[in-house]
Amino acid sequence: MAAEQCAVTQPALSMQIKELERELGVELVERRGNSVVLTLAGRDIAERTEAILGQVRELSELARQHQGVLSSPMRLGIIPSVAPYLLPAILTEVARHYPALDLQIRETQTDMLVGELLRGDLDAVLIAMPVPNAQLEGVPLFDDRFLIAVQAQAADQWQATDLHERIGRERLLLLEEGHCLRDQALHFCHIANMQARKALGAASLTTIMQMVAAGHGITLLPELCATAEVDRRRVALIPFSDDPPMRTLGLVWRRASGRKKDFTALGDLIKKVRQSQAA
Repeated sequence: MAAEQCAVTQPALSMQIKELERELGVELVERRGNSVVLTLAGRDIAERTEAILGQVRELSELARQHQGVLSSPMRLGIIPSVAPYLLPAILTEVARHYPALDLQIRETQTDMLVGELLRGDLDAVLIAMPVPNAQLEGVPLFDDRFLIAVQAQAADQWQATDLHERIGRERLLLLEEGHCLRDQALHFCHIANMQARKALGAASLTTIMQMVAAGHGITLLPELCATAEVDRRRVALIPFSDDPPMRTLGLVWRRASGRKKDFTALGDLIKKVRQSQAA
């Protein structure tokens, strides 16, 4: 696998490693039959090399800023509870205002996106904030309030009730483990009901909304997703009367990146897209 990632043959990679070991005068890998592991020196050198490569990458990014804002390729990560609802409009506006920008998209869960951002595999990520990591910084773009999605026939029963108390008695339908939207819903609802915690863990909001429509439970749905996911004939959306729970979505990048002007410009574009949708 390492040889494939380096686009060389296995024998060629082995020879290059041995040559590097001779040049540095230290063993970098410990060979164990058909497998190899990094030695202590190998791990230290790999960490230092990764840092040096990161600095070279940041230097290249800084140089590209002089070519103009959003004029060079950008690798953008987006979480699944945002991408389908915002990305098409973002790409339309990028093509209109920044035709030279090659925006390369990666959609996956938050933890994976943050890891890839820290490694330099991504330039920025559009995720729920905050992200507690000193190597990262970002800008909040917009708040996305949560609504309670219930079967349409049950809507009247929700109008004159304590919403927080009622949620705790219902079967809460959530995305599977690993989705930040699941964690946010559990946090906002202060769920102590273990039955709710053991409820369906779905791979998509579409599945959850079909379950809600059929009367198999309720969910907390971000307003951003409502237009695309809700069939108003089958599902009712109940707003919180005061202090509604919400998530803050923002654009996050490495603090050392030299592309801050690019990220600021992209963030402004995303904000305008969302404002247009919400109007």
